[in-house]
Amino acid sequence: MSRFVYADNAATTAVSQNVLEKMLPFFSEKFGNPSSIYSVGRTAREGLDNARKQTANALGAKPEEIAFTSGGSESDNWAIRGVAHKNIDKGRHLITTAIEHHAVLHTMRALEKEGFSVTYLQPEPDGRITTAALEAAIRPETTLVSIMYANNEIGTIQPIPALAQICRTHGILFHTDAVQAVGHTPINVEKDGIDLLSLSAHKFHGPKGVGALYIRKGLRFPNLIEGGSQERGRRAGTENTPGIVGLGEAIACAGDGIEKRMTRVSGLRDRLMDGLLAIPHTHLNGNRTQRLAGNLNISINGIQAEGLLLLLDQNGICASAGSACATGAVQPSHVLTAIGLPEDEAHAALRLTLDDINTEDDVDYIIETINRLVTHLRSLSPGWESMQK
Repeated sequence: MSRFVYADNAATTAVSQNVLEKMLPFFSEKFGNPSSIYSVGRTAREGLDNARKQTANALGAKPEEIAFTSGGSESDNWAIRGVAHKNIDKGRHLITTAIEHHAVLHTMRALEKEGFSVTYLQPEPDGRITTAALEAAIRPETTLVSIMYANNEIGTIQPIPALAQICRTHGILFHTDAVQAVGHTPINVEKDGIDLLSLSAHKFHGPKGVGALYIRKGLRFPNLIEGGSQERGRRAGTENTPGIVGLGEAIACAGDGIEKRMTRVSGLRDRLMDGLLAIPHTHLNGNRTQRLAGNLNISINGIQAEGLLLLLDQNGICASAGSACATGAVQPSHVLTAIGLPEDEAHAALRLTLDDINTEDDVDYIIETINRLVTHLRSLSPGWESMQK
């Protein structure tokens, strides 16, 4: 292995040095329980309060609208189950999309077993959900719409303000899984009309195992865990103070100069995109422009992505086939099949996700390596010549 290039930032990111330095004191001298009244406890409480302000500022929210959780999956579950059960007297119909993260899809399917009805909106070929599709799916008994801000596999960014406005017009609550979007594209929950938003720290150089749920002020919302007064009584349990402090610092840093960073990273992505799409019989998955700055998802006909991933690893390149959460699955990605890809092209899809840690040299090395490996893999395929014809 001559070098190492990390190009799977949608799966997770490295904790940044400044975030780590902010966290470390809360493992040692600032270790107190934030619920305690003595000085070391008050110091820990100050760390929590500051992180809540940082998170709120990054989202255009109020500190009291932020509830810390163990991550994006917990936040998604809490938002969807909470609204569904709280508003059961108003109706049992929920709306989501066919391309959501499994944290949303599996929660919806679990609610279906409880007697709820769920509509799964189908995306356009580029992964976008249209306002017309949402409008047509709404019923008098609809209580919640959950549509992700940006897709974790193909990077497509949804028209969230327009979709949220439709929900506001109909008096329906709107939740977005913004785990992939927070820290990578500007978000303002007030301007966007969002009622609930999920995020996870490890997607923007914070620690794993900590996230948050934005809950619009005034929204009647059930407790997640009973037992204590933490998180305004809604999620009992002594807080993960170091992790929460790390989330706050990470989200504050991610918001600082975000436009400049997006411009740089999207430039790297476009360089990578052009280089890989020059390989014959490849095509882009997702919208070319309305996508996350660092996301590239392409299908390379004549190969199996899993085999390419193993060879890339041997060459020091970390990438992904579809969703990292589905790695090892025999079935093709539900996102890629939902946008209309045939099974062979879904199995040939490669996801590369760049971040501000990457360089032009990284991109050029990826392009050169994938070109070489694809040529090799295709030469071993007995059906490649006939497939070309």
